[in-house]
Amino acid sequence: MRVKSEFWVGAYVRRCQGQGVYATLRRRGSPEAGAIFIVLDTLDGRQTLFAAAPQSLVEDDSGDRVFTAVPGIERGDQVVERLAREMKFDPDIWVVDVEDRAGRHFLDLVG
Repeated sequence: MRVKSEFWVGAYVRRCQGQGVYATLRRRGSPEAGAIFIVLDTLDGRQTLFAAAPQSLVEDDSGDRVFTAVPGIERGDQVVERLAREMKFDPDIWVVDVEDRAGRHFLDLVG
């Protein structure tokens, strides 16, 4: 059983902050099952957008959330453009901003 998006995002933000990494909620989505996007800013002009990994790439069905970096996203303007497209498709998305010079994000990544 998968944890509700609202609960997962709250725990994720607290985990980041507990490790000394700045994290804040940019957009609140559907409490039950909104898709979650993480924007990692390394404070050097580069950003990475993480989204839920496609189910075909997830090896187990434990219910844990697994993410993957969205290809072709390296700058803030690309992140904004991609998130705008996602919001047109699904207005219930969650967006969390994470800032860390070392690039720490604490996400479980596919592969």
